[in-house]
Amino acid sequence: MASETDELGTVPLPAPENPPAGQAQERARGSRWRGFTGSLAAGLVVLAVVVLAAGVLALFTGAPGPGLFMLAGHPVAATLALLAQRVVDGKSGSAARVGVVAVLVITGVSLWLLWLT
Repeated sequence: MASETDELGTVPLPAPENPPAGQAQERARGSRWRGFTGSLAAGLVVLAVVVLAAGVLALFTGAPGPGLFMLAGHPVAATLALLAQRVVDGKSGSAARVGVVAVLVITGVSLWLLWLT
């Protein structure tokens, strides 16, 4: 099957189709959730770095710092949230929805266990 090429020898891509209105709304709603959960996952990473830095600072100054549970819990929560966010970013449909719920649950549980108890 031969395809037409331009003067540079490349095959032109077909023109993108406009999605139906319902599908465009679904995609916009999904991108909002994707951005929100991405912000939560990134926030957990920043929080893990801050807690680890506070632990190192406390170690060198002899001041009381975050406990072992906080020092281990934050990187674990951040890693799990980032893995779930990869699912959200890479998949669509129900797999992405499961990833969104996973990021929300991981964020909520980690904040509950590590900060509110």
